[in-house]
Amino acid sequence: MIRPTYLTDEALSTFITSALAEDIGEGDHSSLAAIPATATNKAKLLVKDDGIIAGLELAEKIFHHYDPNLSITFEKKDGDSMKKGEIAFVVEGSARSLLSTERLVLNCMQRMSGIATYTHRLCRIIEGTSAQLMDTRKTTPNFRLPEKWAVLIGGGLNHRYALYDMIMLKDNHIDMAGGIENAINNTKAYLAKQNKKLKIEVETRNLEEVKEVLRVGGADVIMLDNMSPQLMKEAVALVNGQCKTEASGGITELTLRDVAECGVDFISVGALTHSVKSLDLSLKVLE
Repeated sequence: MIRPTYLTDEALSTFITSALAEDIGEGDHSSLAAIPATATNKAKLLVKDDGIIAGLELAEKIFHHYDPNLSITFEKKDGDSMKKGEIAFVVEGSARSLLSTERLVLNCMQRMSGIATYTHRLCRIIEGTSAQLMDTRKTTPNFRLPEKWAVLIGGGLNHRYALYDMIMLKDNHIDMAGGIENAINNTKAYLAKQNKKLKIEVETRNLEEVKEVLRVGGADVIMLDNMSPQLMKEAVALVNGQCKTEASGGITELTLRDVAECGVDFISVGALTHSVKSLDLSLKVLE
């Protein structure tokens, strides 16, 4: 897996600092009250669901951010398959530190593993086609980094990370700009003025709009939104490799293979991040 540009040390530190502050606040009074400062323990990360494990690297960063003296021994790595009853890692050190970081580690890993597992399942459905599975910006506020990271771990691709790293002219942009030609030409002028090199994607809803985008030119990707498989095949034939194509809108496990076989380059599925069930993991003290 190529490490994405958003996974910087600064971004990870900011995320972890904010998440720990939200959970611990002025102090983990339960642990401070009940556990002696010198107490040490070992704990295991127990797998309680089958799937794809994700978030192990993030877990290590959380533990070491809070307490650099915690020691972690991994039995799994991100992207490995996991079975109920397996142990993913053992962490050892200050008992207070283990208790204070436990919930954040589990919250991140459970959701990330759910996303990675679902992404992996959908990627297998489209194996053998030229299509690649992508996520969207339909993520949990302040939790986008782990969610998009989990999609990568599961074998999918990240679409743009946020509004700043790609131009996407969707139906509302086009309608408010007064049409496809205005939207694209305004965008070209803006990028030239700002001296920015960003890819441009344009959403289309029918074949006439696909033709219009091709006529105006300048698009790197044409989104085929809520089109039937037959219409998508016609659109892909029209584009004929002049730019990339992305299928989007209401795509489910049942329709995914049919969409992939239309010849599109990408399929974006918001459900990868907005409708996933977290997998069950637990941090248990080793006897």
